Amino acid sequence: MFRKIISSPSKSKSRKIISISLHSTNYCYHDPSAPPFSPSKHISPRQKWFQITPTSFKGFNRSFSSGYQLNSTQFRVSNLNRIGFSVSRRGFSSETVRDCINYDVVIIGGGPAGLSAAIRLKQLCRENDVDLSVCVVEKGAEVGAHILSGNVFEPRALNELIPQWRDEETPISVSVSSDKFMLLTEKHAIPLPNPFDNKGNYVISLSQFVRWLGQKAEELGVEVYPGFAAKEILFDENENVIGIATNDMGIGKDGSKKDTFQPGVELKGRINLFAEGCRGALSEKLIKKYNLREKGHGQHQTYALGIKEVWEIDAKKHKPGAVVHTLGWPLDHKTYGGSFLYHMQDNQVSIGLVCALNYHNPYFSPYDEFQKLKGHPAIRPLLENGTVVQYGARTLNEGGFQSIPYPVFPGGAVVGCAAGFLNVPKIKGTHTAMKSGMLAAESAFEVLNKGSNMKNYWESLKKSWIWEELYQARNYRPAFEHGLFTGLAISGLEHYLLKGRAPFTLKHGKPDHEATHEASVSSPIEYPKPDGIVSFDVPTSLYRSNTNHNHDQPPHLRLRDPQIPQIVNLPKYGAPESRYCPARVYEYVADDKGELKLQINAQNCLHCKACDIKDPKQNIEWTVPEGGGGPGYSVM
Repeated sequence: MFRKIISSPSKSKSRKIISISLHSTNYCYHDPSAPPFSPSKHISPRQKWFQITPTSFKGFNRSFSSGYQLNSTQFRVSNLNRIGFSVSRRGFSSETVRDCINYDVVIIGGGPAGLSAAIRLKQLCRENDVDLSVCVVEKGAEVGAHILSGNVFEPRALNELIPQWRDEETPISVSVSSDKFMLLTEKHAIPLPNPFDNKGNYVISLSQFVRWLGQKAEELGVEVYPGFAAKEILFDENENVIGIATNDMGIGKDGSKKDTFQPGVELKGRINLFAEGCRGALSEKLIKKYNLREKGHGQHQTYALGIKEVWEIDAKKHKPGAVVHTLGWPLDHKTYGGSFLYHMQDNQVSIGLVCALNYHNPYFSPYDEFQKLKGHPAIRPLLENGTVVQYGARTLNEGGFQSIPYPVFPGGAVVGCAAGFLNVPKIKGTHTAMKSGMLAAESAFEVLNKGSNMKNYWESLKKSWIWEELYQARNYRPAFEHGLFTGLAISGLEHYLLKGRAPFTLKHGKPDHEATHEASVSSPIEYPKPDGIVSFDVPTSLYRSNTNHNHDQPPHLRLRDPQIPQIVNLPKYGAPESRYCPARVYEYVADDKGELKLQINAQNCLHCKACDIKDPKQNIEWTVPEGGGGPGYSVM
């Protein structure tokens, strides 16, 4: 490893110290206005560490050691040319180290919450003539690649964040033109009074919208790093969170280092905001470590699985902005959920089924229920002769007000769907996720510039319209614990008469993994074979999700006890993991002796997190694979 000192020919007080390793491609930039540099001390927040390749100075081919490239707004090598660096050789070393990048604020997750927080921080910097370094790390290969949602978008938070958004080229153009709510039976669609108020809302692709937010963040100076998976939380000696580490790249299935091995990177922040989305792996660890749910007097979280396709249909059938929601068939009356069908732009419609994960029957298959849905007489004619553009799945929080954890921990906060701000009766969480990120950003700015406390984020949440919305909607989801029609009656009373002012708060039932009944008391379900016209097998759908993982890497889906599938899940619950996963990651295959063994096809994983939630014994742990792996959504 060659280490070099690159210095400006100007006076020594403006000297820039840079360390470059041609072997492990380390790069360190030291701002002369920062405190004196000492390798043995904690690096100043004013210092920024990057990874570049030796060719970066030539073709501006910017990349971290993982090989994932950074674009010009993330790392501007051209800035080096403006200060006239000269180069000299300084020494040689062969040891491998994990590089460290220091920021004022590190944000984990490039979704609506994380990017809104980043944008708001930079807005505050401009308003107050302050310079804070802000980084967003995103595990998807690009911003938006892992984003999936319905999505009828309520622009309330966006109006606050970027008031002039309508004057820009945003991917928000199709306003809601009609709104219907129906109860499905196997053959009929019965109109119901519509509880939704979507006037002024828009039908959008959330992955496209998040991509646009990423561009806005970069324009403000946020460094956005897609393709980097946050693997580990970093703590100091006092158990304060000081950042995260991305996972190592180039590790084989057997744990050995391949020729392409590169160590992960440490991203350290004075404030760290976790915006990983529903059931975020690191967020869940923080919630447990600091007892945040108990501290916030919250119940357990309850979840649903959403499965979605985007179709291109006949232009004669297309009605831009038309919105349809349903309850009932194909779900039974004890299983909460429903479907959505939204007419987007360009003759596209998004159709999906949302199933609560506290369903009882282990033979229930959300994927196959979705295939049945598309055959309904009120839906099939719309899709026939159409083409599926994309497929995907993702879990969503449904605990609402009762399940909100205390979101602040030493060193940062949990924001967005990682904390669970979805408004269930609205079927919307983007606007609340964005607002929570904005509030966390405002609190972080006060901490870094005025010495206040991140506890202000909790107080500002309770004073915000997020709190008001979720409180008014708090009894809707738990009402359906008693079945479809009881739930409709209670939620109708709440919506039309009490309007959220009930003198009681209903509680959720058992955690989703405990709700599964044993196979011996459950009835097997036979699903029709896919017809290849409106219903499809899993491999066909997976191809449309653009899911890809490097096969030769350690499995990111881990069994805490490898014996549980054979001694519990298979004999007692009828192998439910082979059904609740919408990507057929879990499969029981016969070994040489004819005995069924669990095979995990991790390369199929859509990162939906259903397995982490629904496994009866909580034996499956979802962890991040190599950065950039997973689905590649573009219009979801």
